[in-house]
Amino acid sequence: MTLSLASPHVINLTQIRSEIRDLFPNLVEWRRILHQHPELAFNEYFTASFITEKLTKWGIPHQTNIAQTGIVALIDSGKPGAVLGIRADMDALPIQEENEVSYCSLYEGKMHGCGHDGHTAIALGTAYYLWKNRDRFQGQVKIIFQPAEEGPGGAKPMIEEGVLKNPNLDGIIGLHLWNNLPLGTIGVKNGALMAAVELFECTIFGKGGHGAMPDQTVDAVVVSAQIVNALQTIVSRNVNPLDSAVVTVGSLHAGSTHNVIADTAKMEGTVRYFNPQLDRVIDQRIKDIISGICQAYGASFELKYQQLYPPVINHDKMTELVKSVAMNVLETPAGIVPECQTMGGEDMSFFLQKIPGCYFFVGSANTQKGLDFPHHHPRFNFDETALGIGVEMFVRCVEKFCNS
Repeated sequence: MTLSLASPHVINLTQIRSEIRDLFPNLVEWRRILHQHPELAFNEYFTASFITEKLTKWGIPHQTNIAQTGIVALIDSGKPGAVLGIRADMDALPIQEENEVSYCSLYEGKMHGCGHDGHTAIALGTAYYLWKNRDRFQGQVKIIFQPAEEGPGGAKPMIEEGVLKNPNLDGIIGLHLWNNLPLGTIGVKNGALMAAVELFECTIFGKGGHGAMPDQTVDAVVVSAQIVNALQTIVSRNVNPLDSAVVTVGSLHAGSTHNVIADTAKMEGTVRYFNPQLDRVIDQRIKDIISGICQAYGASFELKYQQLYPPVINHDKMTELVKSVAMNVLETPAGIVPECQTMGGEDMSFFLQKIPGCYFFVGSANTQKGLDFPHHHPRFNFDETALGIGVEMFVRCVEKFCNS
């Protein structure tokens, strides 16, 4: 099934409870304030202060300065029951915003170009509603405001500092506003949703010389060209055709002028895959290919390889929980989109490695309003109606998970 972004799906806002509909103006206000103050990884000080101020005003117990700028709010119903975690990321991107809106970024070269301002507003709205309506659910809810999703990753250090304990989580959920889906849809899929993210940098060392005397040289350009071509065989010849994977060389730099053979060349690239069994498979092939070609041409190399995030793998039962909730929130079951897999990556994966959980997408594109630019684009923006849908999804997941 292919969904068009030409128009949003029909949204029956009566499916969103009146108390959350009443929160819409606040959600928009909070999101726009955060949008004006984008902050990069582990520097989300204004954002953390804004969140802390709200939680303190509402009387919600919380911890601050976790993994530098992270915050965890604990909402206890006072009744025994399960403990559910809700995760929202806070950081922005090093992009110069090109939107002409009243709430445009105030910081040169920084913008919320992926919707994390919306995620934070949704988590705040969820915290406020649950705190005011503690009698409607059992157990406890931990709301995790996480720094640095865009890199180098804040999930892992938050886990290392104990956010999954005291009380221990029984499950965890998170959402991403998603401009690849129209407003009024929910993307939810069991199993692999997002890909592992791995990065590599390689410098080839040859022997430079005159462009007219190549026999006296080891041409780093020729060596690197052979490597780039050979790396494309990894997916086609070393990965099961039923699995999806990507090996991309995104940057290649060598040489200085037309008649000098380069003695060095530097390339950078990324690796993506869904199947966890490919862990340490593709990077080993990259090393083998680079080593073999360099040996054949008389060059040497230096390779740096980084495993950034593992794949996002949703748990069966938690995915069914989110699907069942989405069925009640959306006007039609056709709005639930299982074909929402993406080779994008997310460090929500570290939480899902530890705790059964589900990460899902909330459609946020509205072409009729010009709100359909892709994520990480200088003009990225989304239909803010999705904020209320996100809060309703989270609240219903809490009620169904904790009360069962």
